[in-house]
Amino acid sequence: MDVVVVGGGLVGLTTALVLRHHGVDVTLVERRATTSPQPKARRLNMRSMEIFREMGLEPTVHDAARDLADHDHTAVGRTLAECEQLPLWRPPGVAGLAVEVSPALPCLIAQDVLEPVLRAAAVTAGVDVRFGTEALGCSQDADGVQVQLPGRSLRAAFVVAADGPRSPVREALGIARSGRGALGEPIVNVYFRADLADVVRGREFNLCSIEHPDAPGTLASIGGDRWVFMARCVPERDWPVVLRTALGVPAPDLQVLSALSWQPEMRIAERFADGRIFLAGDAAHVMPPWAAAGANTGIADAHNLGWKLAAVLRGPAGPALLDSYDVERRTAGWFAAEQSSMRMGDPGGTRPGHAHPYVLAVSGAQYRDGALCGVVEPEPITEFAPAGRVGTRVPHVRLPDGRSTLDLAGPGWALLVAPDVPDLPAAPDLPVHRISVDFLPPGHALLLRPDHVVAWRGVNPAEAAAARAALLGVPSRTTLS
Repeated sequence: MDVVVVGGGLVGLTTALVLRHHGVDVTLVERRATTSPQPKARRLNMRSMEIFREMGLEPTVHDAARDLADHDHTAVGRTLAECEQLPLWRPPGVAGLAVEVSPALPCLIAQDVLEPVLRAAAVTAGVDVRFGTEALGCSQDADGVQVQLPGRSLRAAFVVAADGPRSPVREALGIARSGRGALGEPIVNVYFRADLADVVRGREFNLCSIEHPDAPGTLASIGGDRWVFMARCVPERDWPVVLRTALGVPAPDLQVLSALSWQPEMRIAERFADGRIFLAGDAAHVMPPWAAAGANTGIADAHNLGWKLAAVLRGPAGPALLDSYDVERRTAGWFAAEQSSMRMGDPGGTRPGHAHPYVLAVSGAQYRDGALCGVVEPEPITEFAPAGRVGTRVPHVRLPDGRSTLDLAGPGWALLVAPDVPDLPAAPDLPVHRISVDFLPPGHALLLRPDHVVAWRGVNPAEAAAARAALLGVPSRTTLS
């Protein structure tokens, strides 16, 4: 067995799918009998959808999300009945026109709808999916990891722990967490059903801020007749009464399904790896759920780790490549957690230090160290100005054949060169794409990793093979000048 994934939630399932995309044998174990019964995270940003797009899952995910297809707006009002839909914010491009920053559209989909889709896709892809199977412990040696299950054990080369914020795997490894800790007051999510179609028709929304003095809070659309009301946690509230006050309509069919209290937190594991065991998702980082930051960061964890594990298991990388997962993703986790924490009191992102919304939804944190070669020129975060810098996701540009520049890499590597670069020797594992784009000046070349990240750039394309060999930790006949 190549990899055992512990945890069958959103990040665990995505990790298993990414690994299968790279040809890795995967077993996934999950102690629960079913996927999440709670809506939880609902917004997949453009970067997450790019990852699902690479695996061929974008149409499937959008189809499952059709109930929320027109709910991109926010709204505000004294009650739901009085709310007004706010206009969408779209950054202007040249001459005020909207810019296309990604080949994939963001997607609103409740986690309890998404997880069964990913579980089915994982089974189809060949993942050995075992729900109702608890991982009782992991022990590792120089050659692999033994995962203890009820009545038996599994032997794997590596383990990925995506087992949630209270991760038993992380705790057993003694990995501490740091960060801001608890943030603000406890919150309650009241999950309920009510047919409100006539109330919101023409004013559909993702989130609606309710300003009624007796029932302040935020109403989230889940799809169909399902809703979540988020408010300050006050003991012993009569939730049907509070909800009808917030809605401003009688809602005779209203049914409260659950009322779950939780504490916004920011906690980051002090390391994301221990030998052959890796942490991903909430096991590695917990943050306030602004724009589903935790879920989207976890999906990016899976994308970063998947190709690296495959490169070590299937070649050509040496084991040192795996050290870059902690270096890169812990930095990204801190960035996402800081940004989502700052936005708790300022959702619009108007304070100093707030990243541009497209930086959060598309680019994410720039890697400053890790599986990279050459000079890392800092990329701004308060403006969206992708330029193909080392350590960043390659900018999306629509090519003449309809593809995106992101389609040129993944699950393999790619070398992008400007049109005037002389012909290079063919290499079956490093295809060369000659393209005319603004981020490739004359004479320049750019090396893309399988996760669409720029690993190297320069004016001597012959150096690309040596750059790749250097970061993979394998010998190369080519030397860097």
